[in-house]
Amino acid sequence: MSNNTDSWTSGDFYDSFMGRWSKLIGINFLEWLAVPPSAYWLDVGCGTGALTQEILHSCQPQLVTGIDLSEEFVAYAKNLNSDPRAEFSVGSAEEIDLESNSIDAVVSGLVLNFVPQPAIVIAEMLRVTKPGGMIGIFLWDYAEGMEMLRYFWDAAVALDAGAKELDEGIRFPLCREGALETLVRSFRVGQVEAAPIEAVTVFKDFDDYWMPFLQPVGPAPGYLASRTPEDRKKLEDFLWQTLPISKNGSISLNARAWAVKIVKPS
Repeated sequence: MSNNTDSWTSGDFYDSFMGRWSKLIGINFLEWLAVPPSAYWLDVGCGTGALTQEILHSCQPQLVTGIDLSEEFVAYAKNLNSDPRAEFSVGSAEEIDLESNSIDAVVSGLVLNFVPQPAIVIAEMLRVTKPGGMIGIFLWDYAEGMEMLRYFWDAAVALDAGAKELDEGIRFPLCREGALETLVRSFRVGQVEAAPIEAVTVFKDFDDYWMPFLQPVGPAPGYLASRTPEDRKKLEDFLWQTLPISKNGSISLNARAWAVKIVKPS
């Protein structure tokens, strides 16, 4: 499900808003995935290339191919990654332009809830993975575990009942506990394992938390941009009162994603 308040066009804005936290989750996800060295990887919905960067840094790949529908994100990823083992192109997750049984490890981070037919994407990921290869997927737990956004939407809904329909915790049922695992298991193929992947997001002060919401990227900033200056100030004040701000001004929040990995049968 998409919405006209969603915007995914600026790599810089995305990295300051969500990218810095998805990197933390990505590190823990790849450690859990434990793909052997010298693998040929595919990053489906690579966005700004954050997960690809971490694969290059920690997984000793032979090659990583990243695909994304956003031309802006693909250009950003190319500029960010000069490693010759990485390549990026504009492409659809629902129709991957690669041969069947050609990739050792296929991953997709924080993307599947945004595509109209996630089952088709999983089928494509399975198709291009080699027998014995691995597939890994993770999605934010918007309903409870991604506290940065949970505090925002709870505050927004408290002040504006209409915000409820834009709340990612409601819009994306695939991101709820067990939902991704259930979808993957419905394919009845390979060994499947599921786990929560967690990290702590620390904001140095309230501005470090609030200012990224004022940038034009993602559903929450899109909603905020649609409000009047007076409404934005009310929401800012509400969050100031409800966030767990420590004595030194910092804010520590949990971030959780639901992850699955599949070993494709040989």
